[in-house]
Amino acid sequence: MSRNPPHVSLIVPTQRRLEGLVTAVRSLFRQTGVSAGALELVVVDNDPAASARDTVAGLAAEAPFPVAYVHEPSPGVANARNSALAKAQAPLIAFLDDDEEAGEGWLAALLAVQADCGADVVFGPVRGRAPASVVRHRSYLERFFSREGPEAAGPIDHYYGCGNSLLRRAALPDPDRPFAADRNFIGGEDDLLFAQMQARGARFAWAPEAWVWEDPVPSRLSLRYAIVRAFGYGQGPSAACAAAEPRDWLGMVGWMGQGVVQAAVFGLVAGGKWLMRSPDYAFALDRAARGLGKTLWFGPFKLKYYGLPART
Repeated sequence: MSRNPPHVSLIVPTQRRLEGLVTAVRSLFRQTGVSAGALELVVVDNDPAASARDTVAGLAAEAPFPVAYVHEPSPGVANARNSALAKAQAPLIAFLDDDEEAGEGWLAALLAVQADCGADVVFGPVRGRAPASVVRHRSYLERFFSREGPEAAGPIDHYYGCGNSLLRRAALPDPDRPFAADRNFIGGEDDLLFAQMQARGARFAWAPEAWVWEDPVPSRLSLRYAIVRAFGYGQGPSAACAAAEPRDWLGMVGWMGQGVVQAAVFGLVAGGKWLMRSPDYAFALDRAARGLGKTLWFGPFKLKYYGLPART
């Protein structure tokens, strides 16, 4: 019997996180309020060794909808997402990361807001979750790995990251390979895409009920990792202005100027809190790092996160 084309393609990129992948995928199997006949899942494995192949095969055997495995051996998060999109068949694309676990009503909430708002991209909240063993800077780290937004569902005038989002394929500048390959190792490929879409008039929306848990790998649950990553996040808006065509010089200078002030003010606040042994100094240090990133976004200061060989 032939099957109707899917209405939503669920995409989970993964790279050497088998335990997290299983949690993420099984949370998709438990979705309510959406017909399984309208769904397909594409898991893209960005490990050159194809380490997730057998795990995905096992998950496919218990899935309520078709599961496709894609092996993208060329390292890089943009490569992985582009390969998954090329395989996906549906007009709507939902992204979930391999360190996230979706609530049972996650997809239904994204779809409801997309239909109500006619949005091109819908984003949902992320709730960072640290294990009980993490005590030092716990509140900061859980906040760092979280995403917050408006209490009410509806249109928004800005964008968030790709993890926990629903995209309308027809609104993408390239329906199969919209993520810039030059962002493979530095990240920000989703910011660049959404900035391009916004410049073309794309509509964004927020779905507060479409929440997911995020369980960072243990190596990321440290203040050092988070502050370096905050610096990288700060680079995003300045780099996006530099990458615009034509280059947005005014925006770039504006973000860099804001960054200087932000780094100076919150750097002083963080230093004062640290001297007073205040346990919340990490929050001010985060703001200072993001400000510094807005200013030092170019050349040797660009950070690399993705697609690198595993550490031994």
